[in-house]
Amino acid sequence: MIRIAALLLLLLAVLLASVAWGGYTVAPGDLLAILMQPAGANPQVEMIVLDLRLPRALLAMLVGAALAMAGAIVQAVMRNPLAEPGLLGINAGAALAAMIVIAALKDAPAQFLPWASFAGASGMAATIYMLSRHNGGTSSLRIILIGIGLSALAGAATTLLTAFGDIRDVQRAMIWLAGSVYNADWAGVRMLALWLVAPMAMTMMASRQLDLIRFGDNAAQSLGQRVNLVRALMMMLCTLLSGAAIAAAGLIGFVGLVAPHMARRLIGPAHAGLLPVSALIGATLVMAADFAGRTVVAPAQLPAGIVTALIGAPFFAYLLWSHRHAAG
Repeated sequence: MIRIAALLLLLLAVLLASVAWGGYTVAPGDLLAILMQPAGANPQVEMIVLDLRLPRALLAMLVGAALAMAGAIVQAVMRNPLAEPGLLGINAGAALAAMIVIAALKDAPAQFLPWASFAGASGMAATIYMLSRHNGGTSSLRIILIGIGLSALAGAATTLLTAFGDIRDVQRAMIWLAGSVYNADWAGVRMLALWLVAPMAMTMMASRQLDLIRFGDNAAQSLGQRVNLVRALMMMLCTLLSGAAIAAAGLIGFVGLVAPHMARRLIGPAHAGLLPVSALIGATLVMAADFAGRTVVAPAQLPAGIVTALIGAPFFAYLLWSHRHAAG
């Protein structure tokens, strides 16, 4: 309980820092006045806080929570501590769909991009699951191998579009693929929040099923679990969570890998506690990454996806090394 309270305080501290600091620093008194009585605040400062920084911070929070919870699902279902949602082809499918919309469909409206990227992520995950079916069931190994193959194929198609697309369209696509919440607004925050309510609630209700499936198919079946059905439902929830996050902010990697591992160290492997703690850590991580990206090298801005990659890549190397050491 103390650790969860500390995480909540850290999340609140990062949120306040994200809202107060930037190109224009908002004094604590002004920030409190805006949050408590916005009608009497300075209009310019009110616009900076309420229209620019607060929705950006809240969108980063939602994206991080969704990616972290999706990562916890994948690691349990695949029984692989190095797994993340991209293993299901979600990232590759979203990237290919976004590149098609930006580079190939030049007259497509900007509002079409998030829906296209979500459709690409969902379509790739569904294709991987269907191809992994064998004798009426699936296995984690088949899903992983087919996911790697189809992700490579989608990556090749994305590279082809990049090579032959217009340089301005390609540059725009690269910015989206880097992962950023710079264009956040209240409409996007509300839409993502409403979308995430159902899959997050369903994932929490399925925490016991995740506890069972991580012990292996035979053990879970002996305890009465319908493994293939649970695996399909968990993959669907993972796609709904991470696909929505990618549609809102682009490709922000490593959150689904790092956050569940940190939560497991803090709270243990039981998913009733692991899932919400992972969501808290993921929300804090992405919000902190966005805050660092827009303040450390100001006035330039680094996309949040680049900052999370700078954190996640060494963490991934540490995981590889620690598992190698344990195996030895």
